[in-house]
Amino acid sequence: MPPEDLRDEFLLDPEIVFLNHGSFGACPRDVFACYQEWQLELERRPIEFLARRLEGLLAEARGALGAYVNADPDDLVFVPNATAGVNVAAWALDLQPGEEVLSTNLEYGALDLMWDHVCRHTGARYVRVPVTIPLLAEEQVVEEIWTGVTDRTRALFISHVTSETAVRLPVEELCTRASERGITMIVDGAHAPAHIPLDLRALDVDYYSATCHKWLSAPKGAGFLYVRRELQPTVHPLVIGWGYKDDATFLSRHERQGTRDPAAFLTVPAAIEWQREHDWDGERERCRALAARTPDLLGLDALGTGLQMVSMRLTADAPEDLQELLYDEHRIEIPVFDSAVGRIIRASFQGYNDESDLEALATALEATRVTARSRGS
Repeated sequence: MPPEDLRDEFLLDPEIVFLNHGSFGACPRDVFACYQEWQLELERRPIEFLARRLEGLLAEARGALGAYVNADPDDLVFVPNATAGVNVAAWALDLQPGEEVLSTNLEYGALDLMWDHVCRHTGARYVRVPVTIPLLAEEQVVEEIWTGVTDRTRALFISHVTSETAVRLPVEELCTRASERGITMIVDGAHAPAHIPLDLRALDVDYYSATCHKWLSAPKGAGFLYVRRELQPTVHPLVIGWGYKDDATFLSRHERQGTRDPAAFLTVPAAIEWQREHDWDGERERCRALAARTPDLLGLDALGTGLQMVSMRLTADAPEDLQELLYDEHRIEIPVFDSAVGRIIRASFQGYNDESDLEALATALEATRVTARSRGS
């Protein structure tokens, strides 16, 4: 399907050049309609839906998700987002004073704050090692991160794909090393499902938390947490409730947390099927090609390649209010970050984007440079 037709499949405002799929995603019309149907069904028969049918419905949805990420469905629980899942894993560690959680300087800011909080509460220490950007060879990246390992390292927390800098980290080798060393491995996979291949059985990770409302384009509030089977008895949700009654299990504890709308979780199979029907493997390749072209067209240095989003270092003449200018004056939605590696701009490309969006960004960036020069004159 041509990109202009795919654009009509989404609910995005046609007046906006949307180059920020990486933040919150965007949901196709048909998938969103399925989401609303689940909500309507809940409202029509709330007792039947929540008290009699929900357990089976969630099992079906986990089955589809498990097949998609190659994991046993009973090792997966739905969570609102990747941040919530990492929170669950962090508290499950039961950190002790003096223990360390090793990470990098490229992690998602909200989770840096979470680890700081957990470590202050437990007396543990959050250690962030710097990673060279642009990335070195995979083996060198692993060695850079591994330099932070000590006898006190209890867990390694790493992003599969980093949020601001948009680079893929070598989690496969790090999982292997962590397992050999007896270090718990926690992966933030917010940007992985439907963006890069994900095989949880092959990855052999302890905890993997991810989001379905980003690149899989499910409704907002759909994510999952995978937990290795032998760890599950000590993993507790952030909300304690009816799931602890009688013979509590990993699934019951996480699925029975009081009244909440499960529609986003139940729509995940529809999102998976929608992308299959629309040849999303081909769309991913087209979008990666757009991302690969972006740095040269904009005259900026890329921090990484090979993904549907690309982060680039901004030049010194970029206005301080660049993100606001691009939106207010050019109707382009794209994030600008003050990151660990400097000031950067990140472009995300999904099936609804095409060359015209990239050209619009190039034209707008040049206009902002002219504006910046005029301000300085």
